[in-house]
Amino acid sequence: MFDLVTDYRPTGDQPKAIEDLLKGLNYNERFQTLLGITGSGKTYTMANIIAKYNKPTLILSHNKTLAAQLYNEIKSLFPNNLVEYYVSYYDYFKPESYLPASNLYIAKTLKINHNLEKLRMGAIVSLLTERKDVIIISSVSCIYGIEDPTEFKKSEMLLKIGDIFDKSKIINRLDDLYYDKKDYDLKHGEYRLFNGGIDIFASHDDIIFRIIYKKKGKDNVITEILRVDPLSNTVICNESECLVFSKRLFSITKDTVEDVLKKIEEELEDRVKYFEEEGMDNEAIRIRERTEYDISMIREMGYCNGIENYSFHFEHRKLGEPSACLFDYFPKDYLLLIDESHVTIPQIRAMYEGDRKRKKNLIDNGFRLVSAYEHRPLKFNEFESKINKCIFVSATPGKYELEKSNDKIVEQLIRPTGLLDPEVEVRKTKGQINDIINEINERVKINERVFITTLTKKMAEELNQYLVEHNVKSQYLHSSVKTLERVKILENIEKGVIDVIVGVNLLREGIDVPEVSLVIILDADKEGFLRDVTSLIQTIGRAARNVHGKVILYADNITQSMETAISETYRRRNIQIQYNEEHNIIPRSTKKIAKRNLLTEKMDEKVNFDINEEKLSKMSKKHISALKKKIKKEMQEAAKNMNYIKADKLKEKLNTIDYFLRK
Repeated sequence: MFDLVTDYRPTGDQPKAIEDLLKGLNYNERFQTLLGITGSGKTYTMANIIAKYNKPTLILSHNKTLAAQLYNEIKSLFPNNLVEYYVSYYDYFKPESYLPASNLYIAKTLKINHNLEKLRMGAIVSLLTERKDVIIISSVSCIYGIEDPTEFKKSEMLLKIGDIFDKSKIINRLDDLYYDKKDYDLKHGEYRLFNGGIDIFASHDDIIFRIIYKKKGKDNVITEILRVDPLSNTVICNESECLVFSKRLFSITKDTVEDVLKKIEEELEDRVKYFEEEGMDNEAIRIRERTEYDISMIREMGYCNGIENYSFHFEHRKLGEPSACLFDYFPKDYLLLIDESHVTIPQIRAMYEGDRKRKKNLIDNGFRLVSAYEHRPLKFNEFESKINKCIFVSATPGKYELEKSNDKIVEQLIRPTGLLDPEVEVRKTKGQINDIINEINERVKINERVFITTLTKKMAEELNQYLVEHNVKSQYLHSSVKTLERVKILENIEKGVIDVIVGVNLLREGIDVPEVSLVIILDADKEGFLRDVTSLIQTIGRAARNVHGKVILYADNITQSMETAISETYRRRNIQIQYNEEHNIIPRSTKKIAKRNLLTEKMDEKVNFDINEEKLSKMSKKHISALKKKIKKEMQEAAKNMNYIKADKLKEKLNTIDYFLRK
């Protein structure tokens, strides 16, 4: 059973939204939509649905950052259940591709984040357990590229108390699961032998299984299975059994490898023959060399770079059948929640064609076999076929969601704080810059902040520079700004270090700054992606967390998108005013509460390096050099684990040392 742990109770129109959505689920409505405005507590409503419906749940988000925010919120609400974070385990990823026009081949490059890899593996293992209280929060792009669950489950190794401890057999099995042998400090997916047993550091969890055996008659028999904390080396509890899963989500067992390689070799010969008949000798040589190298790697190591391109053969699928994905690990009665569906659905729809186009160049030019097409994202109709019951969640659901849901559109327009959707005003563009500065100054007087959205990065940077020159504490924010700097900019506007952020599309979703009371939209009448109905409503919503919320659209014409967005904003505002009057509610601005980051909480944010010039002057150069090396290592470790605040603090310490050394 799901256990929702919270001191809050549903308020406003949350109780009705929860009741209506549950009724739809129980009446077997396959598609429903929760139209929840910014600040209405959509995540809390989702949590109540999960708790009351009580089925394994997948929450899809359109990017890794928003998925992390959702994970932290859902995990804090369900501390006693299996809440998992499943995103791509890359800090950096560039897919394999070939550009015929420039004859440029780009090999797949990636940097693996082992912490994310562990979390991803933990999600898969949770779905394969007997427990049903599982919630997976996932980004869309990573639900593909995964081994078939039936094949993956074959890789498990079960050890029980009373089993014969056959050391060579267990070691061979661990080798099959790609675990590495170590003598000292263990990491995920490693094991070490000791007199009387073996330690196995699970690939999917921060736990070491300690297997202890004793001699009984002719055999060694397992007498204890302990769960051990890898940091303190203390015993957490005793177990009657333990399950160890493969370290990788793509693997081939030794007993099937030759059959798989035979099929790959047969396809290779057919492809070489095709290229030779077409007079494409270079392509024939290329595909033979590349594929034979992969075959030798698989034969020797059980793995090769790009092994997923051969998944058609080792999963024994029929031509045209979709490859396995995360959906296949869920039971048939699972619940799907698609967050920010107006963005997520188009992303899902586009993935198949994008992958196909990239693969075509590789296949046509002899870099991959034709079967590489078969390892792919789902076509959109295939994605739909995987859905059991689905709730779309968005403040601005798209046409697809509305059509699929028919009349099952559940609105959640009331905020627990009583806050209203902001007032919206349209002003002419003539003299807009001076007008903007006057508006900013008025907000600064009452200690409030301002967001300004432009159409391009260049416009954002130029406007920011102009504001700075006129003594406005401003900073631009767009996709070229590095993650670490982004975190600091958002911290600074909350603290009042800066008063204005000038941005482009990043201001639409996922940024929660209650101190912002004014949102300014430039070029509001330039109809297009950033100024369509959905974008305008989302941007207007950034001012909905402050009691003084207001939005100014600078435009010389009123477009259809502007008219619709303004009309919808005031429709919602009037409903909110009526509700507040009926329930004697006085609107109040929200206050942002610092939340635990459950993905990185094990990383201590405190920086234990008290450094200043006076202390450095008393240290030897050798001591300073060693200290600098230690701080740099800790900074890199913090950044790798997504603890950007700590990494930034450590960077400041390094800057202090460098400044001292230069003097």
